[in-house]
Amino acid sequence: MSNKKHHERTRAQESSNAIERMYITMRHLFNRGFYKPMGISGETLRQSLLLLRPEIYGSIGEEKAELEGLLYVIDRLPIGIEECTFINLTSDEGYSNSHFKPIIPEKRRRNCYRIDAEQMNIEITRGRSEIYDILTHLTFLFIESHKISNRVLIDESGATTRDWKKLETAFFSKEKLTQTEREIAITHTANILGRTFNELRAVYSDFATPEQPERLLHIVYWLGKLAIDEQIHNNKRTITFSPVLRERLGHHIHGEIWANTIKEVLFKNSLLKRQIHIISANMHSVMNTLFAPSTLKTSASKDIYSIYESLSKRENNDLRNKVTKEALQNGMIYIEDTSGTKIDVQILDTSKLDVSRLDIRINEAKISSEKPVILVMDYAFGEQAYETIDELLKPYKVKGNKIHLNVDSISIMGKAGILEGGKGDIMIPTAHIFEGTADNYPFVNELSKKDLEGQGIDVYEGTMITVLGTSLQNKDILKFFHNSTWRVIGLEMEGAHYQKAIQAASKVRGSIRPDVKVRYAYYASDNPLETGATLASGGLGTTGVKPTYLITRKIIEQIFN
Repeated sequence: MSNKKHHERTRAQESSNAIERMYITMRHLFNRGFYKPMGISGETLRQSLLLLRPEIYGSIGEEKAELEGLLYVIDRLPIGIEECTFINLTSDEGYSNSHFKPIIPEKRRRNCYRIDAEQMNIEITRGRSEIYDILTHLTFLFIESHKISNRVLIDESGATTRDWKKLETAFFSKEKLTQTEREIAITHTANILGRTFNELRAVYSDFATPEQPERLLHIVYWLGKLAIDEQIHNNKRTITFSPVLRERLGHHIHGEIWANTIKEVLFKNSLLKRQIHIISANMHSVMNTLFAPSTLKTSASKDIYSIYESLSKRENNDLRNKVTKEALQNGMIYIEDTSGTKIDVQILDTSKLDVSRLDIRINEAKISSEKPVILVMDYAFGEQAYETIDELLKPYKVKGNKIHLNVDSISIMGKAGILEGGKGDIMIPTAHIFEGTADNYPFVNELSKKDLEGQGIDVYEGTMITVLGTSLQNKDILKFFHNSTWRVIGLEMEGAHYQKAIQAASKVRGSIRPDVKVRYAYYASDNPLETGATLASGGLGTTGVKPTYLITRKIIEQIFN
């Protein structure tokens, strides 16, 4: 008699399987060249997303519309996407040289072009992760659109409810809506979305733009209209992938151009053979750490972090320009990206830096003898991290000769989701594990928990998971990673890709020294296990300033000592 017990699949296992199915499906659809998201070809994606019910998409599995998730997605897609029946994902195919005006989403750096009333082209230059990101968001958007059509359609002939007719009236109004007219429209739209008047009014201004104050009504109308067309006239929305994109993807075309431009600048400025420290961070924290104290002549009584906070505020553009000007006059070279990677670069020659004006602990003898060069690159996106670092660490060819870069350290500072603690806390990884694979990357991190403790911010140390997409995680799968022997403290999208490229260059290919130092530190942008603290609940605001600069200052301190 068998003693084997029948094990039911846990929700975490189902979720893991759904993510795997989504990625296989997306790659299949990409190879196929086109699909209809709300047709048979898009069914697996829809079912997997509904089974997964990621935290970022909130109530996607319920009848009522999801408002925070909708705002999150709309901010990351081009304005007008909800009006388009045809969405074409392309490579960089020359649209920047045409009459088409680029549309750049508010929260994602990508060029999009409205071709005509029906078609939107989205330029993919950052690799597969970008495609997964867009397809997931579009699947969510179209599922939400069918919730609208299901609520407003009365019969198969296309007759609609009174609420829909009232929304149409508000949408087609040529005059600016009065407060009364707006509230009447919100009342009817709330019924259509299965939400309360208060819920809709609370998010209404978040969707608005100066050009389109009634943008939420506009989005709901177009999502509903195209979904009604699909259901009544079978006029299905279509996503296509251009032949050039399918041919180029995975060939590091943009990463190679980007890396060669940087190495050419280093070579022309006689910096290629100097000791190089690469930092992946934003475009302000390293520059501000090195130049803000001297430029803004901070008094001893004023906390340096309050200066950093002032610099981070949108209205203080003059202060930021002052620091940038000082940096450019004292050894900083700025390389604006033209390759399509959307990764700008700053090169800082420390031999031109007045170290006596720095407010961090330094070893002046080390700086004067070694004259290190700091290369700051903006954030990569997902798999793009492998492409860019892999290309950057390759030797530079000059007249047939290979010049190896003298890379002493690579430091990665990023934003991540935290699984214990809250927004603004710091995570120090000891290893990166890559979701959906058996790949794991343990490493010796030059940064440790004790380096950053005692500053009024909680610091956590442990394993971190590199996920295939932050928008695909739900509580069940994250709880499994956190509570199991993996002991995961946070999730992000680039760590394993960076480390894979660093290990290949240092341990296998011999492009850089085998004992290259690595530093990884992340500050928490959200806690996906905590309701109301996911990425869809809004940004960090000034909460992220102190952890960002605490990490940056410690990285620079280690480089200078």
